[in-house]
Amino acid sequence: MKEIRLQKFLAEQGIASRRKCEELISEGKVKVNGKMAELGMKVKPDVDKIEYNGRVIKFEDKEHIYILLNKPIGFVTTASDQFDRPTVLDIIKLKKRVVPVGRLDMYTSGALILTDDGDFIYKVTHPKHEITKTYTVTLTGIVSDEEIKKLQLGVVIDDEYLTKPAKAKILKIDSEKGISRVEITIHEGKNRQVRKMCEAIGKKVVALHRAKIGNLEVKDLKIGTWRYLKNEEVREILEGKKG
Repeated sequence: MKEIRLQKFLAEQGIASRRKCEELISEGKVKVNGKMAELGMKVKPDVDKIEYNGRVIKFEDKEHIYILLNKPIGFVTTASDQFDRPTVLDIIKLKKRVVPVGRLDMYTSGALILTDDGDFIYKVTHPKHEITKTYTVTLTGIVSDEEIKKLQLGVVIDDEYLTKPAKAKILKIDSEKGISRVEITIHEGKNRQVRKMCEAIGKKVVALHRAKIGNLEVKDLKIGTWRYLKNEEVREILEGKKG
């Protein structure tokens, strides 16, 4: 087998995304033939002994798994949790190891992809690919057209960051209950970004649901259930089809 970069091999074996694997190498958690690995080095997976945290990573030329989950509220988007909270892997319950592609906070429901393909994770989460995510947001108060325009043009979050232009529209106004439902589509992935965007226009989020990732919708998946992605769906995500 030809030589490939170490971080690419680790990602292909499902250890983590390629960027995360680069971090693991830099942190000294990876060895090659008994020696501490260096970032950027190349390996022959069928010849070299490659270890991560003391565990030998054997080369497997395998078919990858891609899962779409309609995540319920109350589950964290990690493989394990230091506070022993339920994770999305408690829902999937597969013998093969998969990891989430990006994150949804504990109190957000909706579309989440999980896979054992680290290279796929890298391609999807890298900002340059601009994969869109569409959210349905229930807010306190009555949202005005002017506030929607602000979301569309970009708002300042975290005191200094101006969000990129987004798609935003009003879905429903309930004057009696004093709430609004809006749809927001972004291609960035800042921490709790949609919540912060809504706070920037003076509105509090009551409920947040990710309805779509690219063209992938979860409207036909009950909350807490999942399915495998079709080959063409994986290909569409990689090609950046945005819905």
